[in-house]
Amino acid sequence: MHIRGEPMDTIHNTIPENAADTETAGQVTPEAYDSLYSKKDYGTLDYPVNARYLDLRKSYLNWIRWHWHEEMEVLIVDQGIAVVSTDDDSYLIKPGQGLIINQNVMHCIHAQDKKQCTFHSLVFHPDFIFGHKNNYLQTQYLLPLQNNQLFKVFFLDESAPWHERMLQTLTEVIEVNMSKNFGYEISTKGYLCHFWAELLRQLPQKEAVMPSRVSPDEQRVKEAMLYIRTHHAEPLTLQEIADSIHVSKSECCRCFARTLQMSPFEYLMKYRIYESTKKLMDPGQDFSSIANLALSVGFNNTSYYNKLFKKFLGCTPTYYRKHKVLHQEPERGTMSYFL
Repeated sequence: MHIRGEPMDTIHNTIPENAADTETAGQVTPEAYDSLYSKKDYGTLDYPVNARYLDLRKSYLNWIRWHWHEEMEVLIVDQGIAVVSTDDDSYLIKPGQGLIINQNVMHCIHAQDKKQCTFHSLVFHPDFIFGHKNNYLQTQYLLPLQNNQLFKVFFLDESAPWHERMLQTLTEVIEVNMSKNFGYEISTKGYLCHFWAELLRQLPQKEAVMPSRVSPDEQRVKEAMLYIRTHHAEPLTLQEIADSIHVSKSECCRCFARTLQMSPFEYLMKYRIYESTKKLMDPGQDFSSIANLALSVGFNNTSYYNKLFKKFLGCTPTYYRKHKVLHQEPERGTMSYFL
């Protein structure tokens, strides 16, 4: 989809072409990822490992929205085809295949063609393997991966025996963490040590140590996303978003287009709609009117809010709240619900 990159002076009441195109949505199930820089559901300080099973039909707009985290993540697809996007590429992951996502790499996940897609996710912090203090193991085995610009993601299939070995090892980690039988924590550490050593052996070493994996575009967009998240309920302007990352309005639009394939306006609108769905589902929220709800997430025009809501979710806010609808299934005409 072509992304318009021209600057806009206001990001409150006007809507450009394609702003409501759900193909570029970057949203998420509240239970799965509730923040852009995500710190939840990834285990504890003592055991920073978590494995879970995810069905993208049950996620908001069939997406796990743009986010990043300090932990490394592994996805292994069970059914369907998962599309994992980073700031500079997209990857199709088929059943039996996997993708390793390095620390702090911004990414989103959705099902190809909005069809069924289920996968297992394993998230773990390297501190579980190497400890919290600088030591020989960190210098020798951790830093070469953390500082490797060539390693944002790594695709695993059955094209080589070592791919199969890694997939089997990671599957074992997921299984022991899902079952949580006695001793699963120490078994996990053993499996992850084997995984890490194999990964280091296979990655190119001649360019292993580089200054940073994060591009200027990605860093700016991360900061802008956090700014939007904090100020989404305010009448934001493009100038304010651009100022938050110290660039011009046109450069801000270009950064978003190059990184997220959408404009700042599109991202803001989708985030506001996402926030409104959380409030609609929260029994503790008591809004006397949809107008008040719209205003609480940054819309001062109720009809415009209703128009965007229906465009994204296929129903009105009132219907959504009454029936606890997540989104409309495009092929069967049925509804999916929150987890």
